[in-house]
Amino acid sequence: MIAITISGTPGSGKSTVGRLLSEKIGLKYVYSGDIFRKTAKKYNMSLEEFGSYCETRKEVDKELDDYQLEILRNGNVIVEGRIAGWIAYRNNIPALKVILDADIETRARRIVNRESGDVEKRKQEMLNREKSEALRYKKYYNIDLKDTSIYDLVINSADKTPDEIVDLITQKIKR
Repeated sequence: MIAITISGTPGSGKSTVGRLLSEKIGLKYVYSGDIFRKTAKKYNMSLEEFGSYCETRKEVDKELDDYQLEILRNGNVIVEGRIAGWIAYRNNIPALKVILDADIETRARRIVNRESGDVEKRKQEMLNREKSEALRYKKYYNIDLKDTSIYDLVINSADKTPDEIVDLITQKIKR
Protein backbone atom coordinates (compact mmCIF):
# COMPACT_ATOMS: atom_id res chain seq x y z
CA MET A 1 0.00 0.00 0.00
CA ILE A 2 1.32 3.44 -0.92
CA ALA A 3 0.23 6.98 -0.20
CA ILE A 4 1.73 10.07 -1.79
CA THR A 5 1.04 13.64 -0.75
CA ILE A 6 1.70 16.62 -2.97
CA SER A 7 1.71 19.99 -1.24
CA GLY A 8 2.88 23.41 -2.25
CA THR A 9 2.09 27.00 -2.95
CA PRO A 10 -0.65 28.18 -5.34
CA GLY A 11 0.56 27.90 -8.94
CA SER A 12 3.50 25.64 -8.09
CA GLY A 13 2.23 22.83 -10.32
CA LYS A 14 0.66 20.54 -7.73
CA SER A 15 -2.44 19.67 -9.75
CA THR A 16 -0.62 19.07 -13.03
CA VAL A 17 1.99 16.90 -11.33
CA GLY A 18 -0.67 15.02 -9.35
CA ARG A 19 -2.69 14.19 -12.46
CA LEU A 20 0.38 13.14 -14.47
CA LEU A 21 1.72 11.02 -11.61
CA SER A 22 -1.68 9.35 -11.23
CA GLU A 23 -1.69 8.46 -14.93
CA LYS A 24 1.88 7.19 -14.80
CA ILE A 25 1.64 4.95 -11.73
CA GLY A 26 -2.09 4.16 -11.71
CA LEU A 27 -3.03 5.51 -8.29
CA LYS A 28 -6.24 7.38 -7.58
CA TYR A 29 -5.71 11.15 -7.42
CA VAL A 30 -7.60 13.33 -4.93
CA TYR A 31 -7.43 17.09 -5.35
CA SER A 32 -8.33 18.84 -2.09
CA GLY A 33 -8.28 22.27 -3.70
CA ASP A 34 -11.26 21.29 -5.83
CA ILE A 35 -13.28 20.53 -2.70
CA PHE A 36 -12.28 23.91 -1.22
CA ARG A 37 -13.24 25.69 -4.47
CA LYS A 38 -16.61 23.93 -4.64
CA THR A 39 -17.30 24.84 -1.02
CA ALA A 40 -16.37 28.49 -1.70
CA LYS A 41 -18.77 28.46 -4.67
CA LYS A 42 -21.49 26.92 -2.50
CA TYR A 43 -21.04 29.88 -0.11
CA ASN A 44 -21.07 32.18 -3.16
CA MET A 45 -17.57 33.48 -2.33
CA SER A 46 -14.30 33.93 -4.20
CA LEU A 47 -11.35 31.83 -2.99
CA GLU A 48 -9.95 34.91 -1.28
CA GLU A 49 -13.25 35.71 0.47
CA PHE A 50 -13.73 32.09 1.48
CA GLY A 51 -10.19 31.91 2.86
CA SER A 52 -10.92 34.96 5.03
CA TYR A 53 -14.22 33.39 6.08
CA CYS A 54 -12.36 30.23 7.16
CA GLU A 55 -10.00 32.27 9.34
CA THR A 56 -12.73 32.38 11.98
CA ARG A 57 -14.37 29.03 11.26
CA LYS A 58 -12.04 26.17 12.03
CA GLU A 59 -14.79 23.61 11.31
CA VAL A 60 -14.62 24.29 7.55
CA ASP A 61 -10.89 23.50 7.36
CA LYS A 62 -11.26 20.63 9.83
CA GLU A 63 -13.88 18.95 7.63
CA LEU A 64 -11.60 19.05 4.58
CA ASP A 65 -8.58 17.93 6.60
CA ASP A 66 -10.49 15.01 8.16
CA TYR A 67 -11.54 13.96 4.66
CA GLN A 68 -7.89 13.97 3.53
CA LEU A 69 -6.91 11.98 6.62
CA GLU A 70 -9.49 9.29 5.91
CA ILE A 71 -8.34 8.96 2.30
CA LEU A 72 -4.67 8.79 3.31
CA ARG A 73 -5.38 6.09 5.90
CA ASN A 74 -6.95 3.94 3.17
CA GLY A 75 -3.78 4.25 1.08
CA ASN A 76 -3.12 3.59 -2.59
CA VAL A 77 -3.76 7.22 -3.36
CA ILE A 78 -2.17 10.52 -4.31
CA VAL A 79 -3.58 13.35 -2.19
CA GLU A 80 -2.86 16.88 -3.25
CA GLY A 81 -3.48 19.47 -0.58
CA ARG A 82 -1.82 22.42 1.07
CA ILE A 83 -1.23 20.46 4.30
CA ALA A 84 -1.69 16.89 3.05
CA GLY A 85 1.95 16.13 3.91
CA TRP A 86 1.48 17.48 7.41
CA ILE A 87 -1.69 15.44 7.86
CA ALA A 88 0.18 12.26 6.94
CA TYR A 89 3.16 13.22 9.12
CA ARG A 90 1.13 14.15 12.20
CA ASN A 91 -0.95 10.97 11.97
CA ASN A 92 2.01 8.62 11.37
CA ILE A 93 0.70 7.57 7.97
CA PRO A 94 3.48 6.14 5.82
CA ALA A 95 3.50 8.37 2.76
CA LEU A 96 5.93 9.86 0.31
CA LYS A 97 5.57 13.56 1.08
CA VAL A 98 6.36 15.96 -1.78
CA ILE A 99 6.28 19.75 -1.70
CA LEU A 100 6.52 22.02 -4.73
CA ASP A 101 7.32 25.71 -4.88
CA ALA A 102 8.37 28.33 -7.39
CA ASP A 103 8.99 32.06 -7.36
CA ILE A 104 5.86 34.23 -7.26
CA GLU A 105 6.29 35.54 -10.81
CA THR A 106 6.33 32.02 -12.26
CA ARG A 107 3.35 30.97 -10.16
CA ALA A 108 1.31 34.06 -11.08
CA ARG A 109 1.99 33.52 -14.79
CA ARG A 110 0.87 29.90 -14.52
CA ILE A 111 -2.38 30.91 -12.84
CA VAL A 112 -3.03 33.58 -15.49
CA ASN A 113 -2.38 30.99 -18.23
CA ARG A 114 -4.81 28.60 -16.55
CA GLU A 115 -7.53 30.99 -15.41
CA SER A 116 -6.77 34.27 -17.28
CA GLY A 117 -6.48 37.62 -15.55
CA ASP A 118 -3.66 40.02 -14.79
CA VAL A 119 -0.29 38.85 -13.42
CA GLU A 120 0.00 41.66 -10.85
CA LYS A 121 -3.56 41.10 -9.64
CA ARG A 122 -2.93 37.34 -9.39
CA LYS A 123 0.24 37.96 -7.38
CA GLN A 124 -1.73 40.01 -4.87
CA GLU A 125 -4.47 37.39 -4.67
CA MET A 126 -1.84 34.69 -4.07
CA LEU A 127 -0.10 36.72 -1.37
CA ASN A 128 -3.43 37.32 0.37
CA ARG A 129 -4.37 33.65 0.09
CA GLU A 130 -1.00 32.48 1.36
CA LYS A 131 -1.19 34.89 4.29
CA SER A 132 -4.68 33.64 5.16
CA GLU A 133 -3.62 29.98 4.92
CA ALA A 134 -0.47 30.59 6.99
CA LEU A 135 -2.56 32.25 9.72
CA ARG A 136 -5.20 29.51 9.73
CA TYR A 137 -2.80 26.57 9.79
CA LYS A 138 -0.65 28.16 12.48
CA LYS A 139 -3.69 29.02 14.61
CA TYR A 140 -5.59 25.75 14.10
CA TYR A 141 -2.77 23.20 13.96
CA ASN A 142 0.47 25.00 14.88
CA ILE A 143 1.81 24.26 11.39
CA ASP A 144 4.36 26.58 9.84
CA LEU A 145 3.85 26.28 6.08
CA LYS A 146 7.43 27.44 5.49
CA ASP A 147 8.78 24.42 7.40
CA THR A 148 9.67 21.83 4.76
CA SER A 149 11.57 19.53 7.12
CA ILE A 150 8.86 16.84 7.09
CA TYR A 151 8.95 16.36 3.32
CA ASP A 152 10.78 13.56 1.50
CA LEU A 153 11.13 15.66 -1.66
CA VAL A 154 11.34 19.46 -1.83
CA ILE A 155 11.18 20.57 -5.47
CA ASN A 156 11.56 23.98 -7.05
CA SER A 157 9.17 23.66 -9.98
CA ALA A 158 10.16 26.93 -11.67
CA ASP A 159 12.90 25.34 -13.74
CA LYS A 160 11.40 21.87 -14.27
CA THR A 161 8.66 20.54 -16.49
CA PRO A 162 5.82 18.59 -14.89
CA ASP A 163 7.19 15.41 -16.51
CA GLU A 164 10.63 16.02 -14.96
CA ILE A 165 8.99 16.41 -11.54
CA VAL A 166 6.98 13.21 -12.02
CA ASP A 167 10.25 11.43 -12.91
CA LEU A 168 11.87 12.70 -9.69
CA ILE A 169 8.91 11.38 -7.67
CA THR A 170 8.86 7.99 -9.38
CA GLN A 171 12.63 7.65 -8.84
CA LYS A 172 12.07 8.29 -5.14
CA ILE A 173 9.26 5.70 -5.02
CA LYS A 174 11.58 3.06 -6.52
CA ARG A 175 14.23 3.60 -3.84
